[in-house]
Amino acid sequence: WVEVFSHTVQLHRTPLSIAPIFSRQRAGHPRAWIFTSATLSVKGNFGHYAAQLGLDKDRSLSLPSPFDYGEQGLLYVPRDLPAPQSPQFTDAVVAAALPLIEAAGGRTFVLCTTLRAVQRASDLLYEAFAERGLQLPILVQGQASRTELLDRFRELGNAVLVGSQSFWEGVDVRGEALSLVVIDKLPFAPPDDPVLAARMEALQKKGLSPFAVHQLPHAVITLKQGAGRLIRSETDRGVLVICDTRLVEKPYGRQIWQSLPPFKRTRERDTVVAFLEGLKKA
Repeated sequence: WVEVFSHTVQLHRTPLSIAPIFSRQRAGHPRAWIFTSATLSVKGNFGHYAAQLGLDKDRSLSLPSPFDYGEQGLLYVPRDLPAPQSPQFTDAVVAAALPLIEAAGGRTFVLCTTLRAVQRASDLLYEAFAERGLQLPILVQGQASRTELLDRFRELGNAVLVGSQSFWEGVDVRGEALSLVVIDKLPFAPPDDPVLAARMEALQKKGLSPFAVHQLPHAVITLKQGAGRLIRSETDRGVLVICDTRLVEKPYGRQIWQSLPPFKRTRERDTVVAFLEGLKKA
């Protein structure tokens, strides 16, 4: 596939599947391969991950978490938000998040699916904090390296960090510094991505549903990674906010939230505010 810029053209060659390549690697020398993660399965099924790597004779095991998600966390889907494709969507996400950020005293990750949303959300937060007189630091992806931003977030103890894909995984903030994770949209890959488009076409030619076989499982695993930023130890407590009403309104939404940690669920803002204010007093 070709990418055209103002002064250059880039030609990319990407395999639609790494399964044949990885299978050759595994066949080269007999050994055991062990894959472990909290986010490999979709509703306890490892089929999507196994198919991507060509693991046709895998043995899988799903172990219970040491965390008491039902007591430690709350999943909140706000009501009356516009559709994710609406031009006003990010503004509505920030408006829904503001009272929760205030109740939490900062200590928030705002995770966006696009860099454009990161910029818009951070601009709105700067304006809103100034209007409300909230003395909460705002850290934005791009201001510094990921490591520097995370170090500052931990040290400040009351910051709001706005980030995109690089903050959805591999980030570990334990304790009181993080009590609220706000995710704007279900992380479906953009349909105009040329590799995704080619993979979807290949699946269609096989008579398979690209959405069910690839797009949905990929989104579930990515969402689980983002949600996993919240509870990092047996003593962590907090709220996960997903501002995409498809989670509760679409038939496939059930499969998504059933793949998430078993938090208590609510759609009432007052319940969330009371939970967060209780954390500050604890």
